[in-house]
Amino acid sequence: MNHFPRLAEELFTIRDWLRFTVSQFEESEIFFGHGTDNSFDEAVWLVMSALHLPHDTLHNFLDAVITEKERKHLAHLVDQRITKRTPTAYLVREAWLRGFKFYVDERVIVPRSFIAELLDFHEGEHGLQPWIEHPELINSAADICTGSGCLGILLANAFPDAKIDVVDISLDAIAVANINITNYGLQDQITAIQSDMFSALADKTYDLIISNPPYVDAPSMATLPTEYRNEPQLALGSGLAGLDHTHTILREAAKHLNDEGILVVEIGHNRAALLDAYPNLPFTWLQVEAGNEFVFLLTKEQLTNQ
Repeated sequence: MNHFPRLAEELFTIRDWLRFTVSQFEESEIFFGHGTDNSFDEAVWLVMSALHLPHDTLHNFLDAVITEKERKHLAHLVDQRITKRTPTAYLVREAWLRGFKFYVDERVIVPRSFIAELLDFHEGEHGLQPWIEHPELINSAADICTGSGCLGILLANAFPDAKIDVVDISLDAIAVANINITNYGLQDQITAIQSDMFSALADKTYDLIISNPPYVDAPSMATLPTEYRNEPQLALGSGLAGLDHTHTILREAAKHLNDEGILVVEIGHNRAALLDAYPNLPFTWLQVEAGNEFVFLLTKEQLTNQ
């Protein structure tokens, strides 16, 4: 890919660069999984974001001629995406989740979570009904293992009257979360707390706790695509069975929930292992686009009675 002089001479328009980038992505067999699932969408994301153009204006600019400096920058990004398998989100310093744009860099994993679907209110309906019928009654919420703070910001959007804590063990993640909190002007509503799970939360309690913790098991960690291995491994792996963080959540969450409070946790593909470990816990499995095997809900009462 170190042939920028030729690219500068032959690729002039956004249309040229999209065609070239799609071809390069197809030939390289890179892995998609950070917001797109195909080479065209990935190319549009990289090219349009690198040029600071809204994605939905693509057709307005297809034949726009880009500058030599921009062409050099694009050549570098395509090179990094292919040769180093760097996720596009890191290259362009942005990721999208349920229509929200977040700043990201190599200090945090790229935002992705089934829980985001459950917090997406549409015409008054959302995925946490009937457990939360009146969003205005949620006064406090926490996002444990927040990473970039993306789910905490979606919590603030879903529950505008709630005070929200976003929690992560990584000071780097807290720094990124604070960038996103500031970008959305939510400093008065959301507080970022550096803590190993619940350890620094003392006697804090919440009406709602959500968590998308690390949950990749050891065998899967060993075979992750390079794109995922370029993310912070601290945010992915969770012991042999992928449940170490979930065990902590189930052990500690009840003392941090208010009466009638609820817990919502994402566990990846670990449902069978979780049910084996907790045969007496009455998990409710929530429906998301991918099915009902990835996110569970428990009430404080159910956790207390386990």
